[in-house]
Amino acid sequence: MIIEKEILQYLVLKDASILEAITKINNNKSRIIFVVSNSGVINGVVGDGDIRRWLATQSEVNLHASINNITTSTYFSANVNDSPLEIEKLFSDSVNVVPLIDKNNRIVAIAKQQADYFEIGDYKIGKEYPAFIIAEVGNNHNGDYDLAKKLVDEAVRADADCVKFQMRDLDQLYRQKSDNSNVNEDLGSEYVIDLLRKYQLHDDDMFRVFDYCHDKGIMPLCTPWDPSSIEKLHNYGLSGFKVASADLVNHHLLEKLIATRKPLICSTGMSREEEIIDSAKFLRSAGTQFSMLHCNSTYPAPFKDVNLAYLNRLQEIGQCVVGYSGHERGINVAIASLGFGARIIEKHLTLDRNMEGNDHKVSLLPDEFTNMVKGIREVEQSIGNEDKREITQGELMNREILGKSLVINCDLKKGNTIHESMIDIRSPGQGLPPYRKKEIIGKEAKHDFRSGDFFFLSDLEDNLQCKPRKYNFKRKWGIPVRFHDLEKLSFGTNPDLVEFHLSYKDLEVDLSDYLKKIYDMDLVIHAPELFAGDHILDLCSQDKEYRNRSINELQRVVDLTREIKKSFRRATGKTLIIVNAGGATQDAPIDPSKRAAMYKLIADSLSKIDQKDVEIIPQTMPPFPWHFGGQRYHNLFMDGKDITTFCKKYNYRICLDVSHSKLACNYHNWSFKEFIENVGPYSAHLHIVDAYEVDGEGVQIGEGEIDFPAMSDWLNEFTPDSSFIPEIWQGHKDNGSGFWYALNKLEQWL
Repeated sequence: MIIEKEILQYLVLKDASILEAITKINNNKSRIIFVVSNSGVINGVVGDGDIRRWLATQSEVNLHASINNITTSTYFSANVNDSPLEIEKLFSDSVNVVPLIDKNNRIVAIAKQQADYFEIGDYKIGKEYPAFIIAEVGNNHNGDYDLAKKLVDEAVRADADCVKFQMRDLDQLYRQKSDNSNVNEDLGSEYVIDLLRKYQLHDDDMFRVFDYCHDKGIMPLCTPWDPSSIEKLHNYGLSGFKVASADLVNHHLLEKLIATRKPLICSTGMSREEEIIDSAKFLRSAGTQFSMLHCNSTYPAPFKDVNLAYLNRLQEIGQCVVGYSGHERGINVAIASLGFGARIIEKHLTLDRNMEGNDHKVSLLPDEFTNMVKGIREVEQSIGNEDKREITQGELMNREILGKSLVINCDLKKGNTIHESMIDIRSPGQGLPPYRKKEIIGKEAKHDFRSGDFFFLSDLEDNLQCKPRKYNFKRKWGIPVRFHDLEKLSFGTNPDLVEFHLSYKDLEVDLSDYLKKIYDMDLVIHAPELFAGDHILDLCSQDKEYRNRSINELQRVVDLTREIKKSFRRATGKTLIIVNAGGATQDAPIDPSKRAAMYKLIADSLSKIDQKDVEIIPQTMPPFPWHFGGQRYHNLFMDGKDITTFCKKYNYRICLDVSHSKLACNYHNWSFKEFIENVGPYSAHLHIVDAYEVDGEGVQIGEGEIDFPAMSDWLNEFTPDSSFIPEIWQGHKDNGSGFWYALNKLEQWL
């Protein structure tokens, strides 16, 4: 439970307008507002549901009408002196905000149900949110304002979320006044006090550093060590406070912090468990929003003493978001804390570990801090969901290649019974998995089988297989095919074109074995991405020999295309050749400043190819392409502005793969509509398929995140003449049922 005493955002006067109530409900994000008299006496309550119901009854909406029209006089409240336990009993699924009233029925505070996340400034921190990373500067600025700014710069460069300092009023904090010698102190205290006197930032400089943080877009926080510092920092307007381990048991200081009504991040180093329990109860009873950091307050902390497993117990004690504040050497323990539930991670940052001061010795250098942040972001992505185990897109691809399927070992006519002796288990894994063998035994064949055919789900269940038919689209359309399934997939339907997806082995085939007639269709070619010897096409490789081979391989594709088009009656213009032009990297994306030079290399490479009777169109790419068993990073043909610049500058068009581009937009937080608006006029051909998250490509229409009615409107507006295919991954299986299903869905929009 959280108790807020700054309550104006929850209140409107009884003569306020409905518009004012809506505005405050939107601002306080609690879906409720309380109606009060001029003296603060509660008259009633208005929830967002009340407003919706009122709107539904109005033939003509007047938002300036009085709030009294929708005020409800029935509400839950508690006395401000009630115990937290009594107040918490009022919360339910429908009640998460309770007004606290005095003896005169005036609202003096608001009790809110504790959310499952910790909120500080613009950050929500919890299981469903990214870890909050604090760069602890402390006093590592050594009293130098310019050094403090440099540390802020390094925290920003490392992609930390927050940079934290410390503030002390030494005269208030220590028993010895600042003009007295501290020689009577113990050696440890004498050393610390001497450092603090030398290396405190002046208050004005501290506030200037906070301002600098805001200018740089990083949250400043500070640990106040005394009431005077709390007051100064509160008056400055920090979003919250960090509580030092040494002060977790200092309830007097905690009371001062609680009075600010700001969120607290509390370190627990140096405290016994009973003290942590006591302080957690103290904070909860005050209705304060807080989190707790597991910590070992030795500098450096021995690895054997860190005890990350205690994070689970700390979460149970605090009933709050937990994190880790580390003083051990290196970055591995901080990263590992994620696996134990840490959602806030704090580590010290310095520019030089040899500087005077104990904290410097346990601090990370800028590059180390950067590597820690990178590691944290990688690990938190890998933690995933404890509730279920799903096959990822990349695993599905590898399962298809490496797995095994049920296949028939003989020819069989429709209606005949399938016997166990007819069933073999063979790779690849494109059909029914082996564990379903018993289900297929004894079934009647629903169609004719040839030896070596896969069994599919449609062989077990009725009405699963989508079958080809005649389609009616407003634009030219086709299906993706290989040489060997051209006849089978194009039979029974009316495509305007086929798109051959070539493998490097297809460059060696005798076309007469497959193209036995003249087909009344147009033609698109999808060039191979992989060539013999693990050569992935890359027209912008920095290795000249590698790039030249890519150019030569693509020229072979062009030459073969001229031969293929002789068998296609409608292939009278320039035949489109789709190419994944290259630019992927193995371990990390490149610096964006290098992209222009890579695009230039691609254009130079393409200029060396004889493109007579063909038009090479680079394909838009996803941020994390799947390359034959694993994932890489892509850098080119993702950004709509880059793509339009390339097309204008070098006079090229593209193949717009909407799945790839939706993933790029998801990853970079770009507008998908703006992307299509930018690249649509340069799109010669479309791959239409669904997508989800940042690497879920090629999924069936309606199984991802694309809003197809809206996207189709954008395509019809910005690229009305481009042809398309349904680029459903493994859509050719089961006699193309994935393609037919997709076309059935798309026919209503395209």
